[in-house]
Amino acid sequence: MSHANPTPAAGPTRRAGRWERYRITHPFSPKDQAALWGAIVGVVALAVLLGWALDMKGGAVIVAATPFIVSRFENRRTAFQFDAVGVRFGDTQLPWADVTQFVVATPPAGPHTLIGARLRPGATLPTGMNVPSQRADMPAPVHVPVPRSKFDLAKMVGKARKYAPPHIQIVIAEPSGERMAT
Repeated sequence: MSHANPTPAAGPTRRAGRWERYRITHPFSPKDQAALWGAIVGVVALAVLLGWALDMKGGAVIVAATPFIVSRFENRRTAFQFDAVGVRFGDTQLPWADVTQFVVATPPAGPHTLIGARLRPGATLPTGMNVPSQRADMPAPVHVPVPRSKFDLAKMVGKARKYAPPHIQIVIAEPSGERMAT
């Protein structure tokens, strides 16, 4: 089911059965790969055991468990995401109403780009949010490092103009000052 969205940021947009979003993930670590394969083997073993013990179709267990396994590992790998609900930094979700700007900084030395958010006056961070220590090259209070190889400023700007609320600005922080992303 597809919903037409004639005005940008008028509400959630759904295309081809999924919500539009901009997402950057961390690389799949060996630990995550081992955990994923362990979960898959565990589900298959459970399906075989239930099929043998209860004389039921083991495929039903596999089909029922697959979405939970996939979403768990997809959420663990997400570094930064914005979608219809708001902005996500790691495992913390911020509502659109609290965010005024995205700030992008690319430190000259290092494999990461920093993506941050400036909050509206009076907005508070969610309780228990793991806030990285403040960095001189990132003027936003909330930020996350993302692999430089996975970051595409033009794609981020395009998706933000299309799907983010109109009050959101994207600022590029450089040693010489800040400028608006184009």
